[in-house]
Amino acid sequence: MILACHNISKSFGDRIIVRNGSFHIEEREKAALTGVNGAGKSTILKMIMGEESADGGDIILAKGKTIGYLAQHQNLLPDGTIYEELRSAKSDIIELEQQIRSIEQELKSLSGDALNSRLETYNRLQSEFETRNGYACESEIIGVLKGLGFTEEEFSKKTGTLSGGQKTRVALGKLLLTTPDILLLDEPTNHLDLNSISWLETYLSNYPGAVFIVSHDRFFLNRVVTKVVEIENGDICMYLGNYRAYSEKKQQIRDARLKEYLNQQREIKHQKAVIEKLRSFNREKSIRRAESREKMLEKLTPVEKPQEAAKEMHFTLEPSCVSGNDVLSVEGLSKRFDSQVLFEDVNFEIKRAEHVAVIGDNGTGKTTLLKILNQIQKADAGSFTLGAKVQIGYYDQEHHVLHDNKTIFDEISDAYPTLNNTQIRNTLAAFQFTGDEAFKEISALSGGEKGRVSLAKLMLSEANFLILDEPTNHLDITSKEILEEALNNYSGTVLYVSHDRYFINQTASRVLELVNRTFVNYIGNYDYYLEKKEELTRAYASAPSASSGKGKPASDSSAGSSAAAGSKLSWQEPKEQQAKERKRKNDLKKTEEEISRLEERNTQIDHELTLEEVYLNSVKCQELSTERAKNEERLEVLYEMWETLAE
Repeated sequence: MILACHNISKSFGDRIIVRNGSFHIEEREKAALTGVNGAGKSTILKMIMGEESADGGDIILAKGKTIGYLAQHQNLLPDGTIYEELRSAKSDIIELEQQIRSIEQELKSLSGDALNSRLETYNRLQSEFETRNGYACESEIIGVLKGLGFTEEEFSKKTGTLSGGQKTRVALGKLLLTTPDILLLDEPTNHLDLNSISWLETYLSNYPGAVFIVSHDRFFLNRVVTKVVEIENGDICMYLGNYRAYSEKKQQIRDARLKEYLNQQREIKHQKAVIEKLRSFNREKSIRRAESREKMLEKLTPVEKPQEAAKEMHFTLEPSCVSGNDVLSVEGLSKRFDSQVLFEDVNFEIKRAEHVAVIGDNGTGKTTLLKILNQIQKADAGSFTLGAKVQIGYYDQEHHVLHDNKTIFDEISDAYPTLNNTQIRNTLAAFQFTGDEAFKEISALSGGEKGRVSLAKLMLSEANFLILDEPTNHLDITSKEILEEALNNYSGTVLYVSHDRYFINQTASRVLELVNRTFVNYIGNYDYYLEKKEELTRAYASAPSASSGKGKPASDSSAGSSAAAGSKLSWQEPKEQQAKERKRKNDLKKTEEEISRLEERNTQIDHELTLEEVYLNSVKCQELSTERAKNEERLEVLYEMWETLAE
């Protein structure tokens, strides 16, 4: 075990982050920390690093082990270059090499004991240099830089001129090169393109130390982690397996708890009905049985209803009108910035109801394409045509559609002046802006909050052609799932840029890859794109395709017959159960009818015995009394039968 957290607690005022939470990370283990935005994931990483103090509990790092931390915000030295920043991670090896080179120069002028002494030092340093893989140091630095998406031309860029995303990539590369025993990574895939994320997956999977990752990239987590630590409502739980296994197990546990809760509620309702019926019989034995059942109910330990999955926001996307079948036609589109050609002579069409994902490396022009279609930028050549009745709704990852000087409320009110105050407040509440939060200024919002405001405006637009630039950035997994559901139920057309492979898999019916200044079309989701791209790679590499047998394996036949037999059994069993249930209900109905008939007869006998012509007739009195006694005996049997059948 390399890291252990025992009974840790942390609160900010009345807000509980974690209460008595425990988890551990083994050596070489790759684990994820998951939870909704604001659950406290980054706070837990800061507590492990000592940047935040825990209110209680123990955080233990194994003796002699080193730890490295990638935070969401970076502060790099402004004067160094990208290459120099990463090279500083290997400063001890570089210094070692400089010592070796210095001794090599000294050896030329030494002799005797001085030479032997210096040679001994030289051999020791040389051995250490080889052990620490010093000869591969420069190639390792270049490999990490290129893996994270930096070109050789960018190596000499000053870190002070970099964007926030580029700084995060530099910090990540520097951290990876220091190779601590455990890596703490807070959203490492932010600002990486698909190729860089794929490279990072391979790097971390083969990393010799342990890795503890906070990420909302489900595809990434599926490929890297073997354990998930979840923080939810202040409680911590551990699940073995990748994200998919965690998600399935969590749902199974929730379903089992819900089933247990519903079964208990059904049993309580049933017992109360039986008690009421027994009391209605108004007999001493029946009342005693009712009281016995009431005591049993009082001793019952109630099962708590499991909480619904947290919904950070809830919304639907509905177009105000249906567009024509031809939504977008692009012909000969080209764009360049100075000497850099982004794309040229691009042609493609989008039809109504298609969900098209645009993918490609950073800097290839994906966002630029969307800006051209929204007439924010102009193309250098070519044109595009929108179809009949097409109304565009645009989601901009940089949120330029929002106004920093406005409040959230005014942003919606000014964009949709026909909405009254109640409608605006209800809309904002759906996106988790309640109370005074509705009057926050846009400039003061986080990236995730701005994203929610942009989504609120998108929902209200009632557009039939959505153009979305990185819509899942800054959204937690629950919010991503809500957006996926909204898009899958949307009857309009969608064109979006995304690096979220899981999101693409869930929502895309087509993928356009921007590569070598043009678009390659794939009719399917991201898995289909990967499959077809691999086939194309094999074809271009002239790799022989694997032969496949014409017939099915022999085991398929037996498996089929076994499955058929199982299917027959599974079909018969519910039929038998249904028949038994019908018989029980029928018997119960007959019993209740006979009880009702006999009770009515006894009431009638009691009335007849009060009549003068009856109570003066001893023979008639005897007959009625005998009949009533038999009815009572039969009723006792029927009450017990009813109680059994009611169960």
